Amino acid sequence: MQTANNITIQECCTHYRVETSFVYSLQEYGLIEIIHNGEEQYIHYEQLALLEKYMHLHYDLDINFEGLDAIAHLLRHIENLQTEVKTLRNELGT
Repeated sequence: MQTANNITIQECCTHYRVETSFVYSLQEYGLIEIIHNGEEQYIHYEQLALLEKYMHLHYDLDINFEGLDAIAHLLRHIENLQTEVKTLRNELGT
């Protein structure tokens, strides 16, 4: 069963051919958000790009969950710095 803008964990894992434990581990590390609706658990479609990124890093590059967490933290930090640089450039008129 799917609701608007969400896919069940089971359907997602079947589609991507990953274990549900992988998705739950990502959630435990705060890397993705799982939505609980009664007995069903869902992932929002916006989270699928993140899921795919973490799948490739984990399975293709053999990066463990601690490494995924560190990479996610660094990427967020870089995005914040890029936003700050853009804001400062706009203020300077560059």
